[in-house]
Amino acid sequence: MTIFDESPSNAAEFTVTELSGALRRTVEDAFGHVRVRGEVGRLSRPGSGHLYFDLKDDKSVLSAVAWKGVVSSWQFHPEQGLEVIATGKLTTFPGQSRYQIVVEKMEPAGAGALMALLEERRKKLAGEGLFDEGRKQLLPYMPRVIGVVTSPTGAVIRDILHRISDRFPLHVVVWPVRVQGESCGVEVAGAINGFNALPEGGPIPRPDLIIVARGGGSLEDLWGFNDEIVVRAAAASDIPLVSAVGHETDWTLIDHAADRRAPTPTGAAEMAVPVKAELEAMLANLSARLKGAETRLLDRKKDGLRALSRALPTLDSLLAMPRQRLDRSGDLLGKALAHNTSNCRRRYERQASRISPLTLISAIREKRLGLNDRIGRCRNAADRAQERRRNRLERPSALLAGLPRRLETGIERETRRLSDQGRRADAAIARLLNDRRRAVSQQTRMLASLSHKNVLARGFALVRDDAGELVSSAASLSAGQAVNIEFQDGNISAVAAGSAGKARPAPKKPAREKPASDGEAQARPVRQGSLFD
Repeated sequence: MTIFDESPSNAAEFTVTELSGALRRTVEDAFGHVRVRGEVGRLSRPGSGHLYFDLKDDKSVLSAVAWKGVVSSWQFHPEQGLEVIATGKLTTFPGQSRYQIVVEKMEPAGAGALMALLEERRKKLAGEGLFDEGRKQLLPYMPRVIGVVTSPTGAVIRDILHRISDRFPLHVVVWPVRVQGESCGVEVAGAINGFNALPEGGPIPRPDLIIVARGGGSLEDLWGFNDEIVVRAAAASDIPLVSAVGHETDWTLIDHAADRRAPTPTGAAEMAVPVKAELEAMLANLSARLKGAETRLLDRKKDGLRALSRALPTLDSLLAMPRQRLDRSGDLLGKALAHNTSNCRRRYERQASRISPLTLISAIREKRLGLNDRIGRCRNAADRAQERRRNRLERPSALLAGLPRRLETGIERETRRLSDQGRRADAAIARLLNDRRRAVSQQTRMLASLSHKNVLARGFALVRDDAGELVSSAASLSAGQAVNIEFQDGNISAVAAGSAGKARPAPKKPAREKPASDGEAQARPVRQGSLFD
């Protein structure tokens, strides 16, 4: 008995590739396009842009792939745990011996799945504090520029522009974006961030208010405004933002993050600007009330002023008492002067009665006796002082014997000291003279640079009148007045002709005077001039 059964078999032999190809054709021919409902699991987005994921239910798992070009056309992106309906072609993948579906179209299995995803995302963002009322800003009452983020071709932008033009015409800047599709969220977030990045005073005015608007639609159509990037951009906007996405019953996540939600795009325009006609009417009413209040205030002030004027005393009553005091003082002035004169005369007579020749002679005699006594005492004091000095001079006479030697020694010492001081004094005087010569030389150069002689050397002249005063204008001279003209090399006398208002031809230049000889130059006194000569 052998181990292997060598009996021949009629079964055909296939290679692995041939068998895989046959299975692929069988599966594709048998099923073709199918619609599969399941939950998305194990989602993968590699750098190639293709999408790999699983479709599963409670018992089975089906591999799925969506190519890059197909994924870019989808209105929403599947997420793990979302129930979807995938339409595509069933095929096999020979590299791993498994079958899979190549998805061409995908849609949510129902509103319930999208709402569940929306609720989960809302809770996540709310937990981060993006929907807190405390962080929301107040809308400006009267903005100067409004930025609108919407599609430039839809009816929404026309409604907003028409409504703003009716209520309060102002500058509107439109940032065009797609309001539906895969790139909707990225473009809307970019527009919000772009408006916030505009500088103040730039070529494009920075808006004071942003409106994000879109018309109504299904949940799938509005899904781009539920994107996280849009919600975060709206929450981080420094410019107040109004959300006007969909109709009154449509709610998206950007509505929670915006500073204000409008039921419709037209309602957003009404929130953004006040009614100009109402403002003008209100201003007119306030102006009329202000004028009425001013009129009433002035009337009350006038009435009060008239009442106060009636209470004030008249001019005659104010001057009555001072006038009476003046009259009384005038009456008493003559008597007071006569009485004062009498008193002064009595004091003078009383003092004069005390003065007589005998009294004066007696006083002079007493003064003379006192003066003679003082003279005698001064002479005695002088005699005593002279005697004391004579005694002091006689005592040191004995010391004079050795005086010549001491004097000789002192004279030699003083001679040497005087000689040394003389040498130092000569050196100091020489240095002082040199310093003074340099200072005089510097002052001479400075004086020469400031002298008007330098100005005269350039062809100018000084004109003085017959009194020797400088003449600064032609209007100060009269016809026939004698003047003295000083040039660089001397003075000449002249007579003014004509008047200051008439133009006179320039006189011919006189012939150059012959230079003075050495004797004449020495005879003429040399004087340093100045600008004030």
